[in-house]
Amino acid sequence: MSNGMRTHLIRLTRDWLHSFVEAYQLMRRQGPSQVQFWLIAAAIGTGAGFAALGFRKGIESLQAFLYGTDDVARLHSFAETLPWYWILLLPIVGGFLTGWILHLFTPDGRVRSVADVIEGSAMHNGRVEYKAGFASAFASLITLSSGGSTGREGPVVHMAGMIASRVSDEIRADGITGRDLLGCAVAAAVSASFNAPIAGALFALEVVLRHFAVHAFAPIVIASVAGTIINRLEYGGVTEFLLPKANVLEFYIELPAFILLGLLCGLVATVLMRSVFYAEDFGNLVQQRTGMPRWLRPTIAGALLGLLAIAFPHIIGVGYETTSATLTGQILLWQAVLFAVIKVIAVAITMAGRMGGGMFSPSLMIGALTGLAFGLVATSVFPEVSGAHTLYALAGMGAVAAAVLGAPISTTMIVFELTGDWQTGLAVMVAVSLSTALASRLVDRSFFLTQLERRGACVAAGPQAYLLAMFRAASVMRAPGDPGAADPVRCAEMVEDGIFLTPEATLQEAMPLFDKAGVPFIPVVGDAEEDGQRPVHGALFHVDALKTYNRALAATAAEEHS
Repeated sequence: MSNGMRTHLIRLTRDWLHSFVEAYQLMRRQGPSQVQFWLIAAAIGTGAGFAALGFRKGIESLQAFLYGTDDVARLHSFAETLPWYWILLLPIVGGFLTGWILHLFTPDGRVRSVADVIEGSAMHNGRVEYKAGFASAFASLITLSSGGSTGREGPVVHMAGMIASRVSDEIRADGITGRDLLGCAVAAAVSASFNAPIAGALFALEVVLRHFAVHAFAPIVIASVAGTIINRLEYGGVTEFLLPKANVLEFYIELPAFILLGLLCGLVATVLMRSVFYAEDFGNLVQQRTGMPRWLRPTIAGALLGLLAIAFPHIIGVGYETTSATLTGQILLWQAVLFAVIKVIAVAITMAGRMGGGMFSPSLMIGALTGLAFGLVATSVFPEVSGAHTLYALAGMGAVAAAVLGAPISTTMIVFELTGDWQTGLAVMVAVSLSTALASRLVDRSFFLTQLERRGACVAAGPQAYLLAMFRAASVMRAPGDPGAADPVRCAEMVEDGIFLTPEATLQEAMPLFDKAGVPFIPVVGDAEEDGQRPVHGALFHVDALKTYNRALAATAAEEHS
């Protein structure tokens, strides 16, 4: 190459890099353009897809190593041939490692999952935690590989959320952009996990963003497709489950049976969710009264799971082998009922033991078992007007999962994409709609929203319930010397009367105090000094709090309808 050509190439490269840096700095100052945003969505989708694929491959590799099998798809069957002490020991060691990871790298010893992503979308401008998120992903990987009885979608969704949060921080994205990028990452993660691009996009909109705004649809679909491509490069276009060809619905005559199945699945989903919450409350009580170190809690849960797995190895891991056997009618009635009950217990132990994982895969398995048990009874009572009993397993699988997730639309689609069976949509839709309607009345709409409600995050009630908690008194108050500042003498009197707020207090705490005290403003004070006096930093005015709340409501409404 001549010196002139080399010089020209160097100059072109330098100019291109300079233009790239200028464009990047402009994007950070003004936000991405629509084309840039779509490119970012595709990049996030690819990254989330690789994260989901890596997590799945990691579980499979670690399971194969720990259990000594090359076919993890038949792990349950292989586990029956292993010594009982190995089945017992693995979840104990896994729980011990999980407990120490969460103890060292999370402030509360709790695994981050889908509920935290929903909270990040609603209350933190589309951001989730990093350090606790990495620890949760690693802990969940160990749990699912060593005998834990949950699913992989929870940690995968949070991992995707961390990718989106990092990009949002890098480009200084506002709340709307941050939430959209979070939706892109979640859609790609779900799509890559289950080879379900339509369901992945709908899940992000329905569960995480909780709206179907047009401005978010295109980038989320782009990211979902990117995630699906990552999955299919590794696994091809095959579905997760293969169904028998005899799934025939005796139209209209058989629909009342699916109505009853939907109601039954709604009750089963409620039992599953409440079992987890009751077990968690019991674990909290035991930990509090005994002074048990928090790293020991997953270890004890692992021991209980190991004892269960000795007799019922189908509880180990995600449970796709049992789910597949159920959908193909290879399980007897008494087995379906017993396995469903044991799986509920195992999920409750795993989640209450803070071992990590998700709720979607277990709900698929429990739903399939419930549907098959119902179908075996229904088709034996009315054989002349019944189709295949495995169709009930398919409908039950979707019905329980939809009720647990509070996501009837995306769950219906993911059942179709997991099985490739689009001909039985009417039966699935009937069961899903009724189960979701019933379960949403018995819990706070879904498992994830109930989790948040139990932590004090009132996301289920809508923006009007949680927006006040997003603003600190210190960010809205009028400081001394500001125009219209509060009278310092009156502030001192109110502090002496016990009417004041701390700078960390939220508007959610302030509004009831305004109603109770009947005052136009409340002093915002710091910590007590040596003489017992509290320095006054400013005052929160009632009218300012209401204006802030109204602006936030208007911005939320504009985002959801744009």
